[in-house]
Parts: sequence; C-alpha cells; structure tokens
Amino acid sequence: MKNITLSVDDETWRQARIKAAEQGTTVSALVRNYLNTLSRRGTETDPTSALFDALDRAGSYQASSRMSREEAHARGGVR
Repeated sequence: MKNITLSVDDETWRQARIKAAEQGTTVSALVRNYLNTLSRRGTETDPTSALFDALDRAGSYQASSRMSREEAHARGGVR
C-alpha cells in the first residue's frame, strides 16, 4: 500500500474529521474509499454505468403509450 500526502485547508480537514467520526472511521479511510471509487468508475462494478447500459438495452420507451394524459392525472374522480 502506498502512502500519499495531501494538503487541505483547516475547514476541510475539520469537516472530514467530523464526517469520519460520524461514520466510525478515519479520514484516511474516507480518502482511501473515495479514491477506490474513482478508480472503479467506468467498470462493470459502477452502478451508474450498469443503469445506463440497462436503459440502452431496453430501447425506446414512451409513457404516452401506456396511458393518456388524463388517465395519468386522474385524482380518483375528484376534479
């Protein structure tokens, strides 16, 4: 495992320490997790990428083909 040195302003450090304490972890662990997340983006494990891939495979979809505007906005007979 490599060590890195970062410089941040005092307020950023304070907020990071608070966030780490709330999560029961360390600032180093927060940074490590963030960097791991960045390095995995664009791979199959990225949930956002998987979502867009599924949407691409689904093809086109239009809500109007399922119900009319009036049906979609009906309020149980109360108008």
